[in-house]
Amino acid sequence: MGFAQALSRVQCGLEAPLVQVEAHLGNGLPSFTIVGMPAPEVRESRERVRVALLSSGYEFPPGRITVNLAPVELSKQGGRFDLPIAVALLSASGQLRMRSGLTYECYGELGLAGELKPVGGLFLAAVHAQAANHAMIVPVENSEEVRLSGHTAAFSVADLRTAAARLAERAPAGALLPLRPEPALSSCSLSDVVGHWHAKRALVIAAAGGHSLLLVGPPGSGKSMLASRLPELLPPLSTSEALEVASIASMAGHRLDAQHWTRRPFRAPHHTASAHAIVGGGPLIRPGEISLAHRGVLFLDELVEFDRRVLESLREPLETGAITIARAAARLELPAQFQLIAAMNPCPCGYLGDPAHPCHCSAASLLRYRQRISGPLLDRIDIRIDVPRIPGAQFANKAPAQQAVCAYGTRGGLEDAMQQVQRAMYWRLQRSGCLSARLKAAELQRCCALPRASAQLLELNAQRLALSGRGIHRILALGRTIADLAGSETIEPPHITEAVQLRQPLGSAHCASDTL
Repeated sequence: MGFAQALSRVQCGLEAPLVQVEAHLGNGLPSFTIVGMPAPEVRESRERVRVALLSSGYEFPPGRITVNLAPVELSKQGGRFDLPIAVALLSASGQLRMRSGLTYECYGELGLAGELKPVGGLFLAAVHAQAANHAMIVPVENSEEVRLSGHTAAFSVADLRTAAARLAERAPAGALLPLRPEPALSSCSLSDVVGHWHAKRALVIAAAGGHSLLLVGPPGSGKSMLASRLPELLPPLSTSEALEVASIASMAGHRLDAQHWTRRPFRAPHHTASAHAIVGGGPLIRPGEISLAHRGVLFLDELVEFDRRVLESLREPLETGAITIARAAARLELPAQFQLIAAMNPCPCGYLGDPAHPCHCSAASLLRYRQRISGPLLDRIDIRIDVPRIPGAQFANKAPAQQAVCAYGTRGGLEDAMQQVQRAMYWRLQRSGCLSARLKAAELQRCCALPRASAQLLELNAQRLALSGRGIHRILALGRTIADLAGSETIEPPHITEAVQLRQPLGSAHCASDTL
């Protein structure tokens, strides 16, 4: 009889609990049993492990084999347990003598020839293994994501024999070196956009305060192009933020890319996406688009074409920055601190207010079209602006040097806009610990000093526009961001005026035709 164990981890949301793979060899008729809530693919590992051991030149232990995956209350998924099961069997049968030194965690799916195949979600496992001061044995194909995690004692192997040699310390040392990628350069530039000074100013305010933004305009006016430029204004992810974003991507099974390590996520799901695709869920509770856009931008083009239930599901994460997914067997809270950018046409035909194309929509159809967006959701969108179509003659008459000029209200350069955004963000984070859009009511009252003239102007607009309590709160947050961009400690009347203009009712043409 023999007993041995190997270590691995299971993926459970953004956590990776440790799993002890225990192998016991007993007397009796030959059998191979795996217990501990294994999924079907884990139970199938019995045949993969048996053939891989024989193909690698080892003896498959005779007798009654019992493998326990502890703790039993955690569901075990995927092929990552093939290697630790094989290692435990080799150790229990005396064919592998592990040296006392590093504590190893093993991961990898075994092929029938003994080769080690890649598995998903090893980034999370590597982060937790590093925190526990455990070494790792991983497949060669998973080397890059383990290196991105910063693990300093991870070893990549190609097959079972190499893994056994490493565990017995017969293989030469050579841990994977942590990968420190360079900041990625953006391929989209705000300086490429001709005109739309009002929209560019709105993008800068949205970036500086983390505000949500709705762009309303006819087809071809540049709404999608403007939205894709927002990440350019945001500062790169910090190391801790990049680890957080990468952990969510690893949980979703996405391949991590070192070239995009510090780039903020930009997710643009199609309007046919289901509620599970946007919010997350499914049998294994995978993160949805709102969690994959954490610390970045979620762009919803053709907003009114999304299913009503999908749009209403955005209300909670827009307020709290997190989403709770509850299923019969599990309950999981995922981060969802994203910046919502949405775009839509002003009417069903798309040409309401366009001087070049007459609109043929009736008042009833226009009302039904706009009612697809509920009032509570619209109230949570901080900035709502019209984006008129730029006449084609303006593009033809502008030289490349003139087209490269970027403005956001003062016609400064793009670098100046980025510096002001980062300065305003740093100023607000130092004073409040979060951006203006995330300030609670009590925090907002504390950090929003209103002179008497500003308070009177806000009260007048609240009565004129019949603003809700949330509407007043959002205008104050916008005013705080505008004041931060201007370097002002107090929110002056011009800041309130601009904030009110940015929150005009849906479809109001408060943005005049843009000219250069």
